Amino acid sequence: MSARLLKKFLKEQELQQQQHHVEDEEEAAESPDSENRPAINPFDLLNDDDVDQLQEDEPEIADEMVVGKDHTQELSVMRSMTGAISTSNQKSKKKKKKKKKCKAGLTSITNKVEEPLDDTLDALSLDANSSRHKLGPTKTKPETSTLCAGFVKQCAPPALQLDPKCLNPENELRRIFGSKVVKSFEKSNQDSSSRQVRGGRRGAHHTRKTILVSPSEHWPRWDGSLSMEFLETKDGYHHFRYVHSSYYDQAQRAFEAAKAIQDLNGIASILLYHPYHLDSLITMADYFKFVGEHQMSADAIAKSLYALECAWHPTFTPLQANCQLKINHETNKPMFTTLFTHMKNLDRRGCHRSALEVCKLLLSLDLDDPMGAMFCVDYFALRAEVYAWLEWFSEDYKSDNSLWLFPNFSYSLAICRFYLEREEPSKNDDTSATKSSSADLMKQALMLHPSVLKKLVAKVPLKDQAWTNILKHAFFQSEKTVSASLDHLINIYVERSYIIWRLPDLQKLLRNSALQVIETLEHSSSDAKDWACVRKEAFSSENNEYGHLLVSDFSDTVPTLPPENLQNFMVDPRMREAEQNGGQIANPLDGGPAPHDVANRNALAVLFESMLPWVNYGGRGDEGGNEENQVDGHEQDND
Repeated sequence: MSARLLKKFLKEQELQQQQHHVEDEEEAAESPDSENRPAINPFDLLNDDDVDQLQEDEPEIADEMVVGKDHTQELSVMRSMTGAISTSNQKSKKKKKKKKKCKAGLTSITNKVEEPLDDTLDALSLDANSSRHKLGPTKTKPETSTLCAGFVKQCAPPALQLDPKCLNPENELRRIFGSKVVKSFEKSNQDSSSRQVRGGRRGAHHTRKTILVSPSEHWPRWDGSLSMEFLETKDGYHHFRYVHSSYYDQAQRAFEAAKAIQDLNGIASILLYHPYHLDSLITMADYFKFVGEHQMSADAIAKSLYALECAWHPTFTPLQANCQLKINHETNKPMFTTLFTHMKNLDRRGCHRSALEVCKLLLSLDLDDPMGAMFCVDYFALRAEVYAWLEWFSEDYKSDNSLWLFPNFSYSLAICRFYLEREEPSKNDDTSATKSSSADLMKQALMLHPSVLKKLVAKVPLKDQAWTNILKHAFFQSEKTVSASLDHLINIYVERSYIIWRLPDLQKLLRNSALQVIETLEHSSSDAKDWACVRKEAFSSENNEYGHLLVSDFSDTVPTLPPENLQNFMVDPRMREAEQNGGQIANPLDGGPAPHDVANRNALAVLFESMLPWVNYGGRGDEGGNEENQVDGHEQDND
């Protein structure tokens, strides 16, 4: 630093000190005004010793303030070197005024100590014995901790609240395979889709961002043919219903007409003019599934979900699990059908965490569970390895703690506890006092639903000789129970979750528990009767209450139909299952669909339409008569 610059800084520093002294003298000459006194904090008056300590430490505070002044002066010099002298002066003045006010507040407190504390506290309506007014840390009382725990429990999110990040299967694929693999796959798909739309209009519109699916760029613009209306608020849930526009009703009438004659070509033509007609998209998704085009089937389901989400009401918040979309409204049914199919598609892709979120959404939209999501939510939770959530859900859902009576939860909770014991071995001592072990839960499941074991051995399959010896016991020989509802639920569980039991660790757990059950029954046969009473009490209905749930809907196998029967794939699934099983069908396929009328139609259009496997023009007239004429004609030719 040059000598001239140093002299300049020293002169400015002397001027600042002179200004500060003048300001101090002016402020000292002014009389203190009682109205401008700082407000007294009554909590500072609760301890005389602290006030006395403040009086003793006042010289030290003054010394610190002096040091602070010197420090601010040094800062001002350094800032003046960068050309900000005026700014530093203003800041130093403000700091000094604040420190002076603090000093005045301390002196006012010392002067106020002479007043009696009781009068001051009475005037302020304060309790001198209150623990919240004491200085220093205080301990929380048991009553307070109990209230806080109850408040936290009330504010805790429900078990069916959704995570929007987990709804996106791309996030799960990135976690499994890595972002580079997913990006390369998406790039290849984008290149293929760009080749398909080459020559068309690009960038004509922007698709809306949704949470259920990720819309593709080549999808048509949302036509607004669907909407949603608010119905009522009941028991803390907001009820909604989908509403069709006149434009959508026109497409719906065309769909019903094409469905009546099983005209799949007519249904496909509806999508040309109404690209987001839900029933047509669902029908085409089923057709693509039967012919093996699973990607096109998933794309049709995704379009349906995109249309359904675009129609959401502004106050419809399904992620918070506080909205109801009852299936008894006819316009709400496509939402449940589409979500259930989307859940199965995610499971087929290996995105079990995303499938679990969709399953939770199905459960939250209608508490009556019309799609049977309750009987596969445990499977997705185990495959997604969210064991703690599954235990929480079984205890929190409907707050009756009765889910363990269902066969799927009785076995899945034992598996869940088995993996939690392996993940948290250090906490086993703490949880053993409150929760049962995995071995006890598995024994309980086998005692409650023994018929599951024989079906699992056949389905997995388990071919070890030990299983043969176990199944020889009378307790595990029966495959059916007294209740038709329970038998149906057991079939659903075995069909849905049999693949989990292919793990050797779980097979060992099941085998050891079965052997312990046999040993227990040998010592006390009354236990079997007690569990039979529990089973009969839980499933007392003689009719099948879950008959509307098809076992095939919970299967991993993809149903297929031969090409000659594709024209009849729109029939009731129960009729299709009966046909595959060799049963009787009310409306047999011999009659076939109603023939298409070719009168007054373009010959070229009829030619191309006849190439489709599901189109039927009535053949060669009456089947029986024509066959007889053909046979007679051949016989005449042979003669």
